Amino acid sequence: MGSVSEPAYLYKNVVHDPAVPSVQSAKGMYIHLDNGQIILDATCGAAVSAIGHGEERVKQAIISQLDQVEYSHPGFFPNAPAMRLADMLVESTGGKLSRACILGSGSEAVDAAMKLSHQYFAEETPDTRRTKFISRRGSWHGCTLGSLSLGDFKPRKDRFKPILHPNVTHVSACDPYHALKDNEDLETYVARLKQELDEEFQRQGPDTVCAFFLEPVAGTALGCVAAVPGYLEAMREVCDRYGALLVFDEIMCGMGRTGAMHAWQVDGVVPDIQLVGKGLAAGYGTISALLINDRVVSGLKQGGGYFVHGQTYQSHPLGCAAAVEVQRIVKEYNLVSNCREMGEYLGMQLKLHLGDHPHVGDIRGRGLFWAVEFMEDKESKAPFDSKLTLSKRLQTKGLEKGYDICLFAATGAVDGWNGDHFLLAPPYTVGKQDVDEIVGRVVKVIHSVFEDIYASKQQHPYHQGL
Repeated sequence: MGSVSEPAYLYKNVVHDPAVPSVQSAKGMYIHLDNGQIILDATCGAAVSAIGHGEERVKQAIISQLDQVEYSHPGFFPNAPAMRLADMLVESTGGKLSRACILGSGSEAVDAAMKLSHQYFAEETPDTRRTKFISRRGSWHGCTLGSLSLGDFKPRKDRFKPILHPNVTHVSACDPYHALKDNEDLETYVARLKQELDEEFQRQGPDTVCAFFLEPVAGTALGCVAAVPGYLEAMREVCDRYGALLVFDEIMCGMGRTGAMHAWQVDGVVPDIQLVGKGLAAGYGTISALLINDRVVSGLKQGGGYFVHGQTYQSHPLGCAAAVEVQRIVKEYNLVSNCREMGEYLGMQLKLHLGDHPHVGDIRGRGLFWAVEFMEDKESKAPFDSKLTLSKRLQTKGLEKGYDICLFAATGAVDGWNGDHFLLAPPYTVGKQDVDEIVGRVVKVIHSVFEDIYASKQQHPYHQGL
């Protein structure tokens, strides 16, 4: 039996901290806590609350759906909101992707994509040897065993290595800040990454690989690193050469977050399978989706005509109704365009106020999806000692009274373990004043944390002018 002195609730920490306040309510881009604090939600949780909190239209859409039907099993019949959402998703790709499979969490969608990739080849050749997957170092694809095996976010993954799938290998991510060599231009860099992927196919056996998974704009683990020009096209060429599927994980960076409805639309490179999630229902529903192209659909038709995957809460009417209304709002108010425009302004302001900071190594992003990475020595790109827990300190400081801002802390961009950065992913509805407020609070947090660090070392504060 558990201790009666502690709450039954468990998220991660087994030891409950009574000092941590709980959420009382939220509206727009602000979260109200039960201790009286009002927190600026500059990260939308984990890049989820894309249209802000408390949107009446979405709440009414959910209530209206509750008045019709709250649940129906997709194995018996489809429901109207799921059908509408699928049509909207396919339309948003300009017909480049032709079907949408509505699922639950992002991790679930990754696992389903792995299954679909294998089934596609198994339908074509029942004795197929295609059972392997290639992903990228520094990726984060989820926390189920399949998605965890696919990803490479070491702090979450290493504890479970003994039970992870052995059929996944990893190549380098497109990460010029950390990996571009001296005097190497981007074209040469892309060619090097292309060669590395080609060699990995050869090493694994070209006819044994189902698919190559990548994030067009890397999320948590690397911190908002966008594919450089020509990279996605190069990866497409290698996959096509060996007949493997190309899968884009846009669960975090998709659905408008990076200034285009789908991140791949910036480069015009269409995947065989695409995953979307967080911005789909913007937190008003637990929902994700697979988008698949005609190649994959035709493969299933030529086989049994049946995707061997089904879960109780697929195509849930309430989540689908929420997502449909969210996407209507995004379109009606041109929020993807606003995301792109305000994203440019956010990047400009971050660079203006933090670009000269002696420990800010890189400021990168696209749309309303930005990261700030810190280095102890900017010139050599030497990270801070991980024992300093810099990114965690920044997040914790942000949540203190007087700072009142959410920063999404992460580590490991340098080598999987070392390196500190945080993400900013405000709602698509922000204006310039909101961006200015975010940047002002971010600067205040950074200033305070480094003053604390230097004070603990009995050194002079790093920058009196910040």
